[in-house]
Amino acid sequence: MTEIPGVYPVYRILLTELLFFIYVCMRIVSIVGARPQFIKAATVSRIFRTKPDLQEILLHTGQHYDSNMSEIFFRDLDIPRPDYNLGVGSGSHAYQTGMMLKGTEEVLIKEKPDWTLVYGDTNSTLAGALAAAKLHIRIAHVEAGLRSFNRNMPEEINRIVTDRISDLLFAPTGTAVENLKNEGLSSITRYTGDVMYDSVLFYQKLILENPEKYITERIPEKFYLATIHRAENTDNPENLVAIFKACGQLDHPVILPLHPRTRKIVETHIPDPGNVTFIDPVGYLEMLKLIMDSIKVLTDSGGLQKESYLLGKQCITLRTETEWIETLHDNWNLITSSDTDRIIMAVNTPLPVAKRKPEFGDGNASKIIAKELLLF
Repeated sequence: MTEIPGVYPVYRILLTELLFFIYVCMRIVSIVGARPQFIKAATVSRIFRTKPDLQEILLHTGQHYDSNMSEIFFRDLDIPRPDYNLGVGSGSHAYQTGMMLKGTEEVLIKEKPDWTLVYGDTNSTLAGALAAAKLHIRIAHVEAGLRSFNRNMPEEINRIVTDRISDLLFAPTGTAVENLKNEGLSSITRYTGDVMYDSVLFYQKLILENPEKYITERIPEKFYLATIHRAENTDNPENLVAIFKACGQLDHPVILPLHPRTRKIVETHIPDPGNVTFIDPVGYLEMLKLIMDSIKVLTDSGGLQKESYLLGKQCITLRTETEWIETLHDNWNLITSSDTDRIIMAVNTPLPVAKRKPEFGDGNASKIIAKELLLF
């Protein structure tokens, strides 16, 4: 070993080890910006923190900027505080993506990571991947290969573009693997299982250990849980009217945690929703508890479809298609769009008796992701 002048022997060893760590430690910039990404990042980051040869820098785009939609998730899920927060906020798709692209590029130039890790299908996902691709930084995409085959959905465009420019694709299901194979991307695809399954298993255990902690106040004993947030519903008054008309005819109350933007739209077009109780957005653990306590779930959220399935609740999907086709077997998930009669019929469909299939891995997706990044 080369002598380092002026350094005592015991410190020479420590300094040498430190220098070795600095040179071999893999640096990853993880990009999040919306509720589903906070949940996924919490699970993956927990594994990253156990790896001494891996350093994670967390970048929050600020796509979800309301305290109830952002801060609460960092607090409840024990996600490390973001190293950077771009604070982009709301706006058109072009505005959001452009501002995120600019801010993300600046962070990547400064941090010089080995990998940029992006999640899901939001504008944050697309902006992060584009910024990294332009700087020739390797990109890994968690939840790759999902396809609704509906290009009217902005999420579908984000998924396709991100997959095409990524260097490593982490597919959550066999269907996603097959989609990527059909697109000629097999060589960079890795089947991991779904990080959301990891998350549900971890946090369900916490909830069951202390269920009273996560109960939402003033919730009836029997209720349906609903969420509405996709533009195809919130920006279409006819769809909103049809959905709330159906809710008004159900046999039990509907509890609806509502994003501030959606609440304004709903209150404009649905002055008397009837049978629906609006509540403020809730944290992830409280939402899981609401799913667990509900009779059924009505949603246009991809993540909630899957969480309902994993927690053994029948889901009514208020869209014309789903990227999570694995949930459709044996009526675990029913596609209704915003059609009033179809929604009512689906809610009245008997609860499934068939067992759910193990379509989403074994609960170790995050460990596989960390291993693949270190090996690639």
